[in-house]
Amino acid sequence: MRIGSIVAAGLVAASMVGGAAFAQESGPYKVIRIQLTGGEGGWDYITADPDGRHLFVARSGPARHIGVYNLDTLERVGDIPDVSAQGAEVDTETGHGFATSNPVTMFDAKTFAVIKKIDTGGHPDGYLNDTYNHHFYVLSHVAPEITVLDDKDGSILGTIDIGGAPEQAAADGHGRIYVDIVNKAAIAVIDANTMKMVGKYDLSPRSSECAGLALDAQNGILFAACREKNNMVILSAADGHIITDLPIGEGCDGVTFNPATMEAASSQGDGTMTVIKEDSPTSFRVEQTVFTPMGARTHTLDPKTGNLYTITSEFGPVPKTPPANLPANAPEWMRRPRPPMIPHSFQILVIGKGE
Repeated sequence: MRIGSIVAAGLVAASMVGGAAFAQESGPYKVIRIQLTGGEGGWDYITADPDGRHLFVARSGPARHIGVYNLDTLERVGDIPDVSAQGAEVDTETGHGFATSNPVTMFDAKTFAVIKKIDTGGHPDGYLNDTYNHHFYVLSHVAPEITVLDDKDGSILGTIDIGGAPEQAAADGHGRIYVDIVNKAAIAVIDANTMKMVGKYDLSPRSSECAGLALDAQNGILFAACREKNNMVILSAADGHIITDLPIGEGCDGVTFNPATMEAASSQGDGTMTVIKEDSPTSFRVEQTVFTPMGARTHTLDPKTGNLYTITSEFGPVPKTPPANLPANAPEWMRRPRPPMIPHSFQILVIGKGE
């Protein structure tokens, strides 16, 4: 994922702090809180720790750090300073957390004190903590593409080659890991016990540039959010056959699935969050489009409350020139001019079924 924001020209909703309402299509979800936190720097992932009731927000740039917030009140309760990471996640049982900095940062899940640094090589980006065997998966767009760490002591257990750039991963809790490969229109299937890729599902008949992945583990359904056609490809986790696809917004960068409500949510940088309802393992529909501020492209789920948390900032005018120094094969959405972030406007949004 890119640090900062993927933003289209213009705003579909004004970002107003302090109880402002956002227009939205009819449905149960709405923006129920906006917490202005300020601070400088870019961002990527936001991750909830539902057991410890913490929210981890990684910030990059000169003031690099990981802010830790109370998941219920959004009060700042901790900080991991001088760490430039894409995000962080904790393992409740081992009491350890990991942040995908370079090198990877291992920290105490309660005190947030740094335990050690782990040089995994590559460029750590995405991540997955699998409670099946208490392994932490570091995802990198360059080799080694996946590095597996032991949650107990941070030791490197091995690496996995999936033949492309991993973006988001999901675990079924029984030894299977699924990873979307953003530059290959595919999903890698990994055996957690052998740490080997044992299959690959082709998404190219429906879309590519898939940057979000979630799993309904009970019914074996994968939700892959893709940028090429701005759609959610829904497929079987057992054999990869595509069931259907549904439209989502532009610039997706993350998907979650809530088994309590049977809903998958995809967040997009164009100022939308798409909620897809699973009526049955063969029937799916777009339940709602929730409008958010522009740039709120990543999010996390608190399964205990059902609330969704996303992050963004306010932005200045869109420049006339596109970003510089992009690779020759950069997709069209990366080539669009991006407006500058307005200082101290960074914010956390809570989206839920409020009254």
